[in-house]
Amino acid sequence: MSDSKRTTVATEPDLGLNLEACRKQPTELQKVEAEAEIVEHHAIVDYDTKEYPVEVIVEKYLTGKDDDENEIFVPDYQREFVWPNDRRSKFIESVLIGLPIPYIFVADVSKGEGRLEIVDGSQRIRTLAAFLGDEFELAGLKKLKKLNGFLFSDLPLARQRRFKRRTIRLIELTERADEAVRRDIFERINTGSLLLNDMEQRWGIKEGPLLEFIRECASDPLFKKLAPLSDSVELRRERDEFILRFFAYLDNYLNFDKRVVEFLDEYLESHQPGFDAAKAAPMRAEFKRMLEFVDRHFAPNGFRKKAGHTRTPRIRFEAISVGVALALRENPALSPANVDWLESAEFKKHTTSDASNSRPKVKARIEFVRDRLLGR
Repeated sequence: MSDSKRTTVATEPDLGLNLEACRKQPTELQKVEAEAEIVEHHAIVDYDTKEYPVEVIVEKYLTGKDDDENEIFVPDYQREFVWPNDRRSKFIESVLIGLPIPYIFVADVSKGEGRLEIVDGSQRIRTLAAFLGDEFELAGLKKLKKLNGFLFSDLPLARQRRFKRRTIRLIELTERADEAVRRDIFERINTGSLLLNDMEQRWGIKEGPLLEFIRECASDPLFKKLAPLSDSVELRRERDEFILRFFAYLDNYLNFDKRVVEFLDEYLESHQPGFDAAKAAPMRAEFKRMLEFVDRHFAPNGFRKKAGHTRTPRIRFEAISVGVALALRENPALSPANVDWLESAEFKKHTTSDASNSRPKVKARIEFVRDRLLGR
């Protein structure tokens, strides 16, 4: 046995030292073919690099935000993730002391509207907007300790002006960029080195008959017509996410009391076992009845804020779809005189806040739609 050990110790270093010699080297032809492949896939990315003062970036983000017409906007799939106060404070501290700020990455995917979707940097922009609006106090600062507890308006006027003038660079992928390249960049940047989002993870670890049914509903042509989505989020199963939310909230919104991810996962786990065609049939019928009602009475917008928009906010879809379905359960022959309340300040308040998924807010926006349709 000792001889065997000595043999192992003697041979392991030799294997390491001779690894390059043992490895099969690429032939010259393989090298030429590899270079040709690189050239073939080296698409030209059409982009501009721009630099704006903080004040201008915040203005472009806030102006028209409530009506979903702001020039720089946060895509719906990013809206639920908000930095905690200590992280926001640390970012503001970095701006104040002049540390380098990472580029913000945006893309013109608005099909003629000229709006820019934030691909990477939504938390930074939202933090800047919140700080300038006195929405949070600085806390936990390690370098600028004297500023802990400060609002933006507590800073000396000269410092406020300098802060607003601080510039941040944006990389703007233009509308002329190749579509395949744009999709690839969206995936790589939005997923943080290809981390899967929640719906993509569900397909990997929770696949089953209920998810297959959700995919079927997501492919419904009328649903696609009423709830348009950008190509980038289509690729990341955003339609599946919409459908899962519809059925989960419709089934149990009154008991929503946690993070949306956990709520949706628990719905899947509890309904996946034993899910079959018999259970799918009434769900499919209710889903189609809801879509047909929206198509008749919410035209031409559907679930969008305006007819010309090319994206559908999640919480607006949730409010309308679940509210309509609940109203139809009470009155299947429902035919409202109008839906003018969709333009009301109250409905906008229910469906535009970033902090949109507390239990009272979920309940309020769904029941607002239900009750208005039923004339309550």
